Amino acid sequence: MIRKKGSEAGAQDTSLLIALDKSRSRLSSGSSGTVYNGMPYAGFEEEEEDDPIYVHGDEGYSPNLRGNYFRDGQTKIDFVLVWEEKVRPPKKRRGKLAAPEARDDRPRGHHEHWKRKFLNNLRNAGLLMEKEETLSERKTIHYLKLSAPWDVLVYYAEELCMRAPLQAQPNPDWNSSAEVLRRLRIPNALHQHVPNKPADYYTCAFRRSKLDKFLGSDSRDSYFSNTQRHRIVYEILARTVYGKRKRAEIGINRLLNERVYTAAFPLHEGPFETPESEVPGEALNPRQVLYRFWAQWGSWYRYQPLDHIRQYFGEKLAIYFAWLGFYTAWLLPAAAVGTVVFLAGLVAMGTNTPAQEICESGGQFLMCPLCDTCETWNISEICPMAKVGYLFDHPGTVFFSVFMSFWAVTFLEYWKRKSATLAHHWDCMDFQEEEERPRPEFAAMAPRMEQNPITGVKEPYFPKRDRLSRVLTGSMAIVIMLCVVMIFLVSVIMYRGIVSVVMYHTGNAILMTQAGNIANISSTLVNLALILLMSQVYTSLAEQLTRWEMHRTQTLHEDAFTFKVFIFQFVNFYSSPFYVAFFKGRFVGYPGQYGTLLGLRNEECGPGGCLIELAQQLFIIMVGKQIISNVQEFVIPKLKAWRQKRKLARVRGTQISQQPPRWEEDYELIECEGLFEEYLEMVLQFGFITIFVAAFPLAPLFALLNNWVEIRLDAQKFVCEYRRPVAYRAQDIGVWFLILEVLAQISVVVNVSAEPAPHRPFPGQALSSPRGLEQSNALSSLDSPCPSHALLASCLHSPCLEQPPAASLAPSFLPLAQLPLLAACPWAAPGLSLA
Repeated sequence: MIRKKGSEAGAQDTSLLIALDKSRSRLSSGSSGTVYNGMPYAGFEEEEEDDPIYVHGDEGYSPNLRGNYFRDGQTKIDFVLVWEEKVRPPKKRRGKLAAPEARDDRPRGHHEHWKRKFLNNLRNAGLLMEKEETLSERKTIHYLKLSAPWDVLVYYAEELCMRAPLQAQPNPDWNSSAEVLRRLRIPNALHQHVPNKPADYYTCAFRRSKLDKFLGSDSRDSYFSNTQRHRIVYEILARTVYGKRKRAEIGINRLLNERVYTAAFPLHEGPFETPESEVPGEALNPRQVLYRFWAQWGSWYRYQPLDHIRQYFGEKLAIYFAWLGFYTAWLLPAAAVGTVVFLAGLVAMGTNTPAQEICESGGQFLMCPLCDTCETWNISEICPMAKVGYLFDHPGTVFFSVFMSFWAVTFLEYWKRKSATLAHHWDCMDFQEEEERPRPEFAAMAPRMEQNPITGVKEPYFPKRDRLSRVLTGSMAIVIMLCVVMIFLVSVIMYRGIVSVVMYHTGNAILMTQAGNIANISSTLVNLALILLMSQVYTSLAEQLTRWEMHRTQTLHEDAFTFKVFIFQFVNFYSSPFYVAFFKGRFVGYPGQYGTLLGLRNEECGPGGCLIELAQQLFIIMVGKQIISNVQEFVIPKLKAWRQKRKLARVRGTQISQQPPRWEEDYELIECEGLFEEYLEMVLQFGFITIFVAAFPLAPLFALLNNWVEIRLDAQKFVCEYRRPVAYRAQDIGVWFLILEVLAQISVVVNVSAEPAPHRPFPGQALSSPRGLEQSNALSSLDSPCPSHALLASCLHSPCLEQPPAASLAPSFLPLAQLPLLAACPWAAPGLSLA
C-alpha cells in the first residue's frame, strides 16, 4: 500500500514540472542520469532509507578536489545545494523530552519529504548529482553538486533564447574621456591593460536545429560558458516543484525560505588571492583578474573592466557598475564648480554688509524674545552665524543651482546613450520584450492559463482587474506609512522647539547663543535615526505587498517593489529638508500675535537664515547616511563571514588543517544581497545633490568622495566576500532611470522657484541707494524711541512705538527671523510683509 502511494506521488511529481516539455525526459539515449559515487545512477525510490546519492566524507579527496569538477575530474559543477542536519543520538530520550522532540520531528519530516520530491524532479529534468559531506559530533553539512549535461544545456539554451556566436569581431575598447585625452595629446593615466579580455561576436538566438552553424559547437565542453551553464541550472531549480502547486510549493527560493536548504549558489572560479610569485596576467583565473585590476584600492582611478565583470557576473551587475562609474565621473565637474562656489563665498564672507553692521552694533539694539518665557537679547550676539550664513546665501549659490539643473538633465541624456551602447554591445537590446519568462511564483499561483498573444504559447495568467484591486489596497498601506512619517516630522519639530526653550533657560551664555544650532543639529540626528528605522520597517512591508500583487515577470515585480520603496523613502528622507526650505519661518506671526502649534510658538529661521539650517540638515542626513552605509558595507560582511567560518570550523574539527574544497570555501562566504540597496543609496544621493544643492554647494564633492569608496567596497564584496550570484540578464537600470528623471525634473522646479532666506528692508524706510543697501552705519536707524522698560511688553503684547524713525536714515536688510521691535509698532504694520 505504501509503495503504491509512493509511485503515485512520483507520477504526480513528474507532472508538476512547470513548462517542461514531456520529451525532455527522453533527451537522448546516451545521456546519463544521476552520478552515484562517481557512476551513473538510473533509479530512485522514495522508500529507501539510504540516500541514493550519498558519498562518505572520510574517503580520500582526488587531485581535482579544489577544482569545479565532480570526482571524475571531467564533469563540471554548475551549482551547489547545501543543507545542514543535526546529529541525533541513537536512542531517543523518554519522559518529559519526548513531546518536544515529537513536535520538532514534524517540520523535519515535511522538509525531508519536500527534499526527496525536489531531488526526484531535478533528476527527471536531466541534472547530474554528486554529494559530499562534512561530519562532526553535532552536525552534518551536506553538499549536493549539480551539473547539466549537453542535452539539457542545448534544450534550455533554446528555451531561454540565449545568444549564440556566429562570427568573431573586434571587441571595441572606446571611452569618451580616453578619446578626449588622446586628441589633447595628454597621457591617459586612467587606462590599464586587463588580460584575457572577452571576445566579441555577432550573435543570434540559439537554435538546436542550426547548431552546426554556430562557432565552437564542435567543442561541447567549452561551448557554453560557466555563466551560461549556471544560469540554465538555476532556471531548472527555480521552476521545479517540490510540493503542491496550489500552495506555490515551487522553486529553490521557496525552499531556502523554508530552510529546507541553507544555501544554493554557483561556484567561484578559483580563489581570488593572486600567487606570491610573479605570474603573467594571462595565467590568472577570472576572479583573480577582477581582484587585481578592479577590486583593489589601488585601482580607484582606473577604468572599470566592464566586459570582464559582465562575463563573470552577468549583464545586470555589469550595468550597475557601468552606471555607478559613469555617474561618479560626471560628479567631477559638479564637485569642482561647487567647491569654487563655496570658496568664493568664504572669501567674500567679510564683505557682507548686513553681517558687518550686526557685528558692529554692540549692545545698543535689543531684540524680541524667541519664546514667551525668554528674555530679550542683543542683535550683536548673532554675529558669527550672520557671517557663516553668507557661505550658503550669496549670488554664487544661485548660479550653482541653475548649473546643477542643467547638469542633471544633461547627465541623464548622456547616460541614455551609454546604456544603449552597452545593451547593443552585450546583445541585450530586446531582452525584456522578447525573452523574459514568467516568474516561478507567478506561474505557481496564477489561477488559470491563457494564450500569450505574442508567442502563441499558453502561459499562466492573472486577471488585470484582480491585480488592480490589490495594487489599490497596497496603496492604502503606503498612504498610512506616509502619514506615520509626517507624524514623526511634527514630533521632531516640537522636539526642536522644546530643546531651544530648555537651552535658553540654562542661563549659560554659550548655550543661549547657540540654542538654535544645538536644537537643529540634535533634532536632525534624531530624524536620521527615525529615517533609518522606518526604512527597514517599510522595506519589509513593501516586499510582502509586491509579492501579493502577482506581477508576471521578475522585471515587473522588481519595478513595482522599487516604486513603492522609493515613494516612501522620498518622503522619509526629503520631508524635513523640504519643510526647512519652503515652510519654516513662514507662519511665525508678528510680535503680539505669534502663531502657535500645540501650545508652542511656530519655528523661526535661525540667526543665519534658513539656508544654513538646511545645509546642516543636508550634511547630517546625506553624509551621515553615507558614512553609516559604508561602515555597514565594510564591517557587516566581515562579521558575517567570520561567524560563518567559525561555525564551519567547529564542524570540520580535525579536518581544519586540510585544504578545503571549493564548495566549502564558497559556503564560508556570505549570501549576495542583490543590488536594490546599492541603487537606492545612489538615487537618494542624486536627489540630495540636485534638489537642495543651493543650500549645500559641497554636496557633489562629498558624493564624489563617497562613490570612489563605494565602487571599491562593492567590488570587494562581490569578488571576495559574497558567494557568486546568479548571472541575470538586463538591458538597462530599469525603473531607476525613470526615478532619476523625476528627481531631475523636481530639481529644476525647486532650484528655479527657491529663493534665498528672506532679507527685507524694515517697513517705513525708503531705499536711498540704487543698490538697495548703504555702506554706512545703517543700524543707527534702529535706535528705538521706546523706553527700555516697555520693550518686553511691546514684543509680547502691544506695540509701543508711536512714530517711525526719521525717513532720511539709511535702510538695512536683515533676515525675517531677526525682525526687531519696529514690526510691533502701529506705524509699521501697514507696510509689513511676512509672506
